Amino acid sequence: MKLKLQLPLSILIYHRVLAGPDRLFPEQVDARRVEQHMQLVHRWFRVMPLTEAVRRLAERSLPPRAACITFVDGYADSAEVALPILRRHGVNATFFVASGFLDGGCMWNDAVIEAVRNAPGDRIDLGRAGFGILDIGCPVRRRAVIDMLIAALKYLPPEERIERVKRMAQRFTPTMLSSDQLIALHRAGMEIGAHTISHPILASISNAAARAEIAGGRARLQDIIQAEVKMFAYPNGRPGHDFEERHAAMLRSQGFAGAVTTAWGAARAGSDPFYLPRFTPWDRGAGRFLLRMARNLLLPPA
Repeated sequence: MKLKLQLPLSILIYHRVLAGPDRLFPEQVDARRVEQHMQLVHRWFRVMPLTEAVRRLAERSLPPRAACITFVDGYADSAEVALPILRRHGVNATFFVASGFLDGGCMWNDAVIEAVRNAPGDRIDLGRAGFGILDIGCPVRRRAVIDMLIAALKYLPPEERIERVKRMAQRFTPTMLSSDQLIALHRAGMEIGAHTISHPILASISNAAARAEIAGGRARLQDIIQAEVKMFAYPNGRPGHDFEERHAAMLRSQGFAGAVTTAWGAARAGSDPFYLPRFTPWDRGAGRFLLRMARNLLLPPA
């Protein structure tokens, strides 16, 4: 009897795709870098829809060099910047969308970034938010303040976090997809995946709240695109820290086909479909990109 090879599956993760470089976040990918990535992935890998790849992973029928592309959160630039790039290269991707931010929303971390980026002068007074007066006298200091604030706020109870963000960012610029853009992604052949309603860290909320976030987010997306949503991305995504087995069990009971994490590595035939690893090769240059992709295949299972 001939044994089937246990070929690995690479799953790439992207968040925003900026139109151009951002001097405060030079590591953030922009259109030019994603264009290069998609050229390389299309040339060297077999890019597949995520749901199909998960099925074939279980069947041990993956082709060599199988890969999937995912975008997370539901930024408007997914439709405005990423989609044209994907279509130019004939590449399919899955977009995981937090449904509560559709149609004019802004994620809390982006509100923090905007508040610090646009603050006039060399200091910012965040006393009302519990952080005092902070030095933002140069781009390096502004970035350091942003990183500190996001780290300090990330694991607070959601209600407290939002209240403190409102005290530092009373106005914000909408950054997320509209319902029409979501429909356009779906009609272009892209897969839509669930990412909760409000992007809470599931391990920090009650079981009842987690179930409602998972089910409600999926239901809103299905209502908009009029199609089944089969895949899920855990907010923040670190196994055992941001989500636990109880949350994977909720997804199974609700009929999802699988879920992606932010643990690095490649999925294999024995991988649990609700603990699929993902990563992004941030390296500049084709050689470094491909080397990082190759190294990722060698990482031990998370």
